[in-house]
Amino acid sequence: MSLIRILRITQRAMERAMYKVSLRYQIRNEEICRRARVTEIDQRVAKLKWKRAAHIDRRIDGRWGSKVLEWLSRIGKSSVGRPPTRWTDDIKRVAGSRWEPRKQAAQDRGFWNSLQDL
Repeated sequence: MSLIRILRITQRAMERAMYKVSLRYQIRNEEICRRARVTEIDQRVAKLKWKRAAHIDRRIDGRWGSKVLEWLSRIGKSSVGRPPTRWTDDIKRVAGSRWEPRKQAAQDRGFWNSLQDL
């Protein structure tokens, strides 16, 4: 989430630079976004992750990409604190229950893209 926050700040700074709007003018970010008509960076990142996950799941040649998606860290004693967020955890947060039957759904591109829009 900290990376998304940094990307959001950078996006806002770029939009302000495009329209030559200084912070002194006290124009809200929502107004600048409305003018720019640009998609939010977190939505764009989620969409790209969704597309990449489908691409990896469609592969059948045994490359390591799908193994990395299903990788479980450490067997045995776990370290103290919150476990690190995996790539699939972030996709599951976005996709919800639509992520589980992914192997069959990823093969049908039209169906997979319709799941993204829900």
